[in-house]
Amino acid sequence: MQFQTHRIAFIGTGQMATALAQGFARDLVSAAQIAGFDPLPAARERFAAAVPGVVTEQQPAAATNGATIVILAVKPQVMDEALSQIAPVIRPTQIVVSVAAGITLERLSGVLPAGTRLIRVMPNTPCLVGLGACGISAGKSALPDDMALITTLLETVGIVEAVPENLLDAVTGLSGSGPAYVFQMIEALSDGGVRMGLSRVVATRLAAQTLAGAATMLLQTGQHPGELKDAVTSPGGTTIAGLHALECGGLRAALMNAVQAATLRSQELGRPVPPRN
Repeated sequence: MQFQTHRIAFIGTGQMATALAQGFARDLVSAAQIAGFDPLPAARERFAAAVPGVVTEQQPAAATNGATIVILAVKPQVMDEALSQIAPVIRPTQIVVSVAAGITLERLSGVLPAGTRLIRVMPNTPCLVGLGACGISAGKSALPDDMALITTLLETVGIVEAVPENLLDAVTGLSGSGPAYVFQMIEALSDGGVRMGLSRVVATRLAAQTLAGAATMLLQTGQHPGELKDAVTSPGGTTIAGLHALECGGLRAALMNAVQAATLRSQELGRPVPPRN
């Protein structure tokens, strides 16, 4: 698939926009094909510094002018304001991609011009290092080629799973918010290592590499995580002692509850804010 003729505009230039832009510029497009708008000058400056060669604009219309792909990368709380700014300048030839948690395709299409080719995506921050996990769902007016194009773009920064839109909140709760759960797990494992005498630097590196290695092993072998767990759990050994401690601490339930809580919060963020009296 050829990307030389495409131009990508980001509305919002925060961390997620930066992660995606860096991935796109690394493999598929030149930085000069990417434009970004943010109402905050400091955010525009950080975006330009992180992705050298991108164009930053002070007005959303200037960023979207000539773009083939417009990516809405603003916080859910300010999406309505962003939509009102770009709706007058969106053209039928453009694909509009939202990466905002909770904001439904129906809500987006209610503000954007009729027939806008909409796609909703939930990426996560490991896109920054090419190891993201993205859920994707198409709007009614999106073409099959649109989905193929955006999927190819996202595959430059990680894996992509097409899901029904009603499951994108669950994707948000699992992989969208999941890196924070993993960072907390790494920090806790590091604390355990320090408690047992390791230096903080060594403990953190060992903890991080252990999670990275275990995840890579699972993805490459395709084995069930329980099977891989059993392979390193000897009768009466150290691992089963540690696993028993995790069960006593409620690790499984805590992680399941975290996914549920984040999913429900994503659903809440997607509800329109009632007008003030």
